Amino acid sequence: MGDPAPPGAKAWVAIRLGLGWIFLWAFFDKLLGLGFATAADKSWLAGNSPTLGFLQFGTTGPLAGMYQAMAGNVAVDMLFMLALLLLGVTLILGIANRLAGYAGALLMLLMYTALLLPKNNPLIDEHIIYLFALLGIAAVKPGKWYGLGDWWARTGLVKRFRFLE
Repeated sequence: MGDPAPPGAKAWVAIRLGLGWIFLWAFFDKLLGLGFATAADKSWLAGNSPTLGFLQFGTTGPLAGMYQAMAGNVAVDMLFMLALLLLGVTLILGIANRLAGYAGALLMLLMYTALLLPKNNPLIDEHIIYLFALLGIAAVKPGKWYGLGDWWARTGLVKRFRFLE
């Protein structure tokens, strides 16, 4: 039943779970305004845009105008929040690791390009490190160890649509 966990598997599982928690926490903080990155009166449920502040005031560099034009757009808000939720859930459960890894890497690339060039380093910030970790998750698929990935891969849905693996 599945691949035995090789050396290093626990590290990949820890990275998977850590990134899953980061995305899931960001979703709930923006949704409910838990007072960490988002105050309660600035939450999505209070009628505020989860992307407006960052896209309008936090973007820098040559692509800032493109991102600022998206600020407060309902479709962008919905896609961003859905991405945070689905990335968090799939990574924590260990399902759809390939899809989550690639989708999360794309989200990190977009967030990186919204901040060109990073403030604290001329080339690399945490978004690039997360991007590489997510690409590693897509390749290694650590949900098969200490997760539901092995079961997920055997479902009829995944057998029919392999990209969901």
